[in-house]
Amino acid sequence: MEQPKGVDWTVIILTCQYKDSVQVFQRELEVRQKREQIPAGTLLLAVEDPETRVGSGGATLNALLVAAEHLSAQAGFTVVTSDVLQSAWILILHMGRDFPFDDCGRAFICLPVENPQAPVEAVVCNLDCLLDIMTHRLGPGSPPGVWVCSTDMLLSVPPNPGISWDGFRGARVIALPGSSAYARNHGIYLSDSQGFVLDIYYQGTEAEIQRCARPDGRVPLVSGIVFFSVETAERLLATHVSPPLDACTYMGLDSGARPVQLSLFFDIVLSMARNVSKEDFLVGRPPEMGQGDVGVAAYLQGARAELWRELRDQPLTMAYVPDGSYSYMTSLASELLHSLTVPSTPRAQTVHSQVEELELLEPGSSVVSCVLEGPVWLGPGSVLQHCHLRGPIHISAGCFLSGLDIAQSEALHGMELRDLILQGHHMRLHGSLGRVFTLTGRLDNWERQGTGTYLNMPWSEFFQKTGIRDWDLWDPDTPPTERCLLSARLFPVFHPLRAVGPCDLLWMLDPKQDGGEALRAWRAAWRLSWEQLQPCLDRGATLASRRDLFFHQALHKARHVLEARQDLSLHPLIRAAVREGCPGPLLTTLDQVAAGAGDPGVAARALACVADVLGCMAGGCGGLRSGPAANPEWTRSFSYLERGDLAGGVEALAQERDKWLSRPALLVRAARHYEGAEQILIRQAVMSAQQFVSTELVELPAHGQWVVTECPARVDFSGGWSDTPPLAYELGGAVLGLAVRVDGRRPIGARARRIPEPELRLALGPQPDDMTVKIVCRSLDDLQDYCQPHAPGALLKAAFICAGTIDVCSKIPLSEQLLRAFGGGFELHTWSELPHGSGLGGGWQDQVGGLMPGIKMGRSRAQLPLKVEVEEITVPEGFVQKLNDHLLLVYTGKTRLARNLLQDVLRSWYARLPAVVQNAHSLVRQTEECAEAFRQGNLPLLGQYLTSYWAQKKLMAPGCEPLAVRRMMDVLAPHVHGQSLAGAGGGGFLYLLTKEPRQKETLEAVLAKTEGLGNYSIHLVEVDTQGLSLQLLERGAST
Repeated sequence: MEQPKGVDWTVIILTCQYKDSVQVFQRELEVRQKREQIPAGTLLLAVEDPETRVGSGGATLNALLVAAEHLSAQAGFTVVTSDVLQSAWILILHMGRDFPFDDCGRAFICLPVENPQAPVEAVVCNLDCLLDIMTHRLGPGSPPGVWVCSTDMLLSVPPNPGISWDGFRGARVIALPGSSAYARNHGIYLSDSQGFVLDIYYQGTEAEIQRCARPDGRVPLVSGIVFFSVETAERLLATHVSPPLDACTYMGLDSGARPVQLSLFFDIVLSMARNVSKEDFLVGRPPEMGQGDVGVAAYLQGARAELWRELRDQPLTMAYVPDGSYSYMTSLASELLHSLTVPSTPRAQTVHSQVEELELLEPGSSVVSCVLEGPVWLGPGSVLQHCHLRGPIHISAGCFLSGLDIAQSEALHGMELRDLILQGHHMRLHGSLGRVFTLTGRLDNWERQGTGTYLNMPWSEFFQKTGIRDWDLWDPDTPPTERCLLSARLFPVFHPLRAVGPCDLLWMLDPKQDGGEALRAWRAAWRLSWEQLQPCLDRGATLASRRDLFFHQALHKARHVLEARQDLSLHPLIRAAVREGCPGPLLTTLDQVAAGAGDPGVAARALACVADVLGCMAGGCGGLRSGPAANPEWTRSFSYLERGDLAGGVEALAQERDKWLSRPALLVRAARHYEGAEQILIRQAVMSAQQFVSTELVELPAHGQWVVTECPARVDFSGGWSDTPPLAYELGGAVLGLAVRVDGRRPIGARARRIPEPELRLALGPQPDDMTVKIVCRSLDDLQDYCQPHAPGALLKAAFICAGTIDVCSKIPLSEQLLRAFGGGFELHTWSELPHGSGLGGGWQDQVGGLMPGIKMGRSRAQLPLKVEVEEITVPEGFVQKLNDHLLLVYTGKTRLARNLLQDVLRSWYARLPAVVQNAHSLVRQTEECAEAFRQGNLPLLGQYLTSYWAQKKLMAPGCEPLAVRRMMDVLAPHVHGQSLAGAGGGGFLYLLTKEPRQKETLEAVLAKTEGLGNYSIHLVEVDTQGLSLQLLERGAST
């Protein structure tokens, strides 16, 4: 299903609280733009919050100012002007606070989902889901303005949420349904019947919650999303110059203003709610602020007064999405694990991961972007993310492991983890990059209030079990209320004798009788609390490490897909490798697969993937992908492949490739030559069919005595393209075709005779007595272009070689080969009375169509060697004549060579584009159904299959239907059961099954009244029941 057109954002801003993370998150936005998740022309800005605690409202105002400033500069203004908002769609995404389970925040927590339609393969983060929701679901249809979206929640929104923007002005909040129980710890909206927001409650009373309830008992939750119209956004922007709101922006802070903490929903948005009085608003404070001193309250009251003055007259409406869902990501590990796993699934969720022993992952577990080598047991409700582990490792239920690699695997051997959170972190301390590990319990409380626990047990029990004391974790003057998991110095970051590892924490699970050695080692280490770690975390290194691991598993995937011959497209992975700057390892992997392949089919597909990588590296520049592939610089590489030295050929190709990487034009030409190499392997695969072709020695005709053969044309009724290599031996082909005479004649023929001269004389023409092209081959060099379809006489040269008449690779000269075996040379003439590019020729169906008479089905299995088997289709008595009466050919006057379509189709097949793979299977499946319709003699049903077949051809080769042909088909549609262009399409013959018999004159009259059809003609056609004919003429007889 095609994704609806999304919002063409003018600006996307991602706010973050750490200054050293701005460039890191800027790059993440740019990467998503390269992945086509964000429009190419969107201005991307990562913006640091002016102060750590400005709140969501302050961060919004600051981001809006930065957006307006950049747009003003782009428009040529020297001061900030709100005029630039008039035609802008702005999206502000807030990163929010630190998150215990992902160093990069809730926005970058990875989800166990894949997007098979994504043009670029990537791990899906919460940020990606929210971008998709804002761009394709909530945003479309909205007028210019500013969307603000938190990233601290998991959202689900239906494709068409049904939000109307007719007559909209002011601001609009998005609400999603929740239970009354959930609302007790969350924000909810009270609205009237017209959708105007009356009030916003946070942790409301039971009466307030019931007041907000919908008829189904659910309540509208504050979802973290709000839209400001241009007018409202201008009003909000105007406050950035008014104290004390100026302190919410970097400009105010740079001017020495005192910071103020504002909430987006409980300060800015609440000021527009209808039932809120000025008095109550001015004395209130946002829930995220807590209780402070009187001075802070007074300062906040001044800020609220300014908001009231600017925004009070702006209407605030609510858009309720009843089919959506909302879940705030709390600091409770058990809730996170519940969100990341699906207990009811019959198997584990494995996303972007390579797992050697899948059967060890229990249902209800989740593995995202991991490589698991050897036996790794994973229990239900457990999650692995960004880990490269080597077993044996036992992870029982309720665990979350992230950021671990093989170096840490040994520490996990022999242990059984349960209800634990083990994470590896990248940190930069005093300029040095290092690793640190944290271990906590699934049930631990990360809040400052409430009962304190560590490793799922009260602190007192933990102290007793491990020998650790409170003075190890907190300074003596730390108040009891501040002694919590956040502030406990638990986590070693430096050890005087060795590198720190998980073992520095895992000993606490089962303190052994080691004389207190583990405890002493832990005490000897320099340790930090979780709070102290946060400013030291290197988020750039974290994301880089995740990217490296993703591509590491992706290379495993690419190798497996090719070697296992899976119908899975590598295009999204190729785009990911190129756009994120690491195509080199992928090219190396593809080289290895090609060189080590046991059959030419796997090797050819690997080389086709190399061509796709090179084409992608060209970035749409450098010319068309299809083109010549016979540059002398590549001859050495091709010669290895021609000799059957696959490994040598692949190595030579790679060496030559390195010289062609400097600019797009060279990359495209290199890609063409890789496709040329792929064609050599396809040809070798096709030549495997020779073992099923038998010849016998006969007495040679005399010099000058002509051997003449004629054969019918063929019309493909179903399955075309499946007979085309490599589909014929990778998918398996099935084509139903008819041998036909056109206007009573068999239009294709050839004649050959021996000549005394040791040479090959070739001639081609439209009639037996009209040879328009003549070629003489006196050396093997004259035959070397037999595999270049555009070369004159290539097909005739290939016939001599495939028949074994000539050995083109021999060191024996052509003349000597001919004299030894045949006492001279040959003269060969071929003709076709059909127009060039008529569509009555193709893959192996050509041979089946010309050799075998009547109605028949050709099949080839998905294997090598390639073998074609033919079944004659038996039809009811009299049906052949009925078919003759209803079958017509219309020459459209348009010619397009199949080879111009062929390269595109082969490229799509080798890429295993999902639509092409599905369509190819449909072609084969429908061919069997079409055969049954012939057996029944059901003309209308055959017409339906014919029309369906044309639709399949168009899916296989987009662009194969010229406008004039479409016009012709539309005019003929009322008169036919079905119609299709013959062969690959693009022009040539259109064949019709008419509703009434003998309709040639009627349809000529119909077409004569239609303008713009060009030089067309209608021809009678009948099923040929003779097939190939062969005769030996007497010497001197006329041909």
